[in-house]
Amino acid sequence: MLKMIETFSGIGAQAKALKNLGVDFEIIGTADWDINAMIAYDLIHNGPQDLSKYENATRAEMHEKLKKYTLSTDGKVEAEWSVIRNLSMPILRSVCAAIDRTKNYVSVTDMDGAMLPADMDALTYSFPCQDLSVAHAWHGATEGIDRTAANRSSMLWEIERILEEREASPLPMPKFLLMENVPNIISRSHNQNFEDWKKSLEKLGYYNKFYILHANHLGMPQTRKRAYLISIYVGKDELLKKKLAKYFETNDLQNIRKSQRHLSEFLRTDYTNDILKSEANNSQPNDTPSRRNIFEKNVKLFDGSDYSSYVPTITTKQDRHPNAGVVSYDSYRPGKSNFRYLTGRECMLLMGFDDEDYEAIIRGNFKKSITEEFFSNTKIVKLAGNSIVVPVLEEIFKQILYVDENFLAKSPVTHTALADQELIGNLSFAA
Repeated sequence: MLKMIETFSGIGAQAKALKNLGVDFEIIGTADWDINAMIAYDLIHNGPQDLSKYENATRAEMHEKLKKYTLSTDGKVEAEWSVIRNLSMPILRSVCAAIDRTKNYVSVTDMDGAMLPADMDALTYSFPCQDLSVAHAWHGATEGIDRTAANRSSMLWEIERILEEREASPLPMPKFLLMENVPNIISRSHNQNFEDWKKSLEKLGYYNKFYILHANHLGMPQTRKRAYLISIYVGKDELLKKKLAKYFETNDLQNIRKSQRHLSEFLRTDYTNDILKSEANNSQPNDTPSRRNIFEKNVKLFDGSDYSSYVPTITTKQDRHPNAGVVSYDSYRPGKSNFRYLTGRECMLLMGFDDEDYEAIIRGNFKKSITEEFFSNTKIVKLAGNSIVVPVLEEIFKQILYVDENFLAKSPVTHTALADQELIGNLSFAA
């Protein structure tokens, strides 16, 4: 069984990938400070929330529980305690229940490597990308993942701290680490810091394999390109390093090209279905000059008869230019545009989640006020845009699981090393 902690866990793309592969795994911890993501994660992966523990809890009792955490209401900045304190009772109950059931450490700044479970096999970290993005640089900010930046992307170095605490403890290091972020991490502005990060991991005993992978190369009709770093604990075993290097040279995911699935599998355009019709209506903007401009300048995903071959990268917001594309849609509602954006359901599908995952969120939705649902369409779009394409993770985890079974289980790090001739026989594995 692979036991894993997902930091910056979002809605749990890593857990979804492992579930799709049908492997024996357990998520022994998560870490995410965004109350929206933590509740969605709980609903997707654990089903309807059991709120009975907090049904009769007072506001003061829930405040006492939450006071020790660093929480955010938007996933961007820490929320002032006055904001958390004034959350409605339904939100407080749901947050408390989600933290319990997902074993959420909340903020990585509060994690201690020496206190994490002894049987942790893997740690994933998809730290915030905002301060690495090209758009951020346009505004003159290029600090990125610099150790001294004190921004969201510099949270990367909290992972270093956690690993160093782990190394100093009597507990074993996690066998695998997996990073995901934007490709701009290796741009001229940020590459030196990224090299510093990789050297830090090597010093801790890890072998690194870096990828830039395209979702559309691995079957998904989305032009999403992301950077991934697989790190495998080898200690001082030089022979194992050579064997891993040979394996990844022969099984390089960047060389794989899978048949791309058709966009019609993901767009929900059967408007005779009342639920899909309502979702489409919720994604239809007002008819304004700025929205007409968005329609003209973005990819036409479906014009009523023909589909585009792909969707541009799904971001956290669709009502903008550029976005992930537009769908022709005229519901003859006064004041509304003759097109719509991708719905929250479609965004989740294009990230590799299922209709059932979207519906789990909707089934668990609740009133945050008299008139508003907690999970709006806009919020679900944002959660999807912040996630990772699941089929890409599946290919990465195939390699991790293969390495675990065929290299680490027989290496000097744990048992005895593979004979050189045994390595050659194993290199026929197709990821």
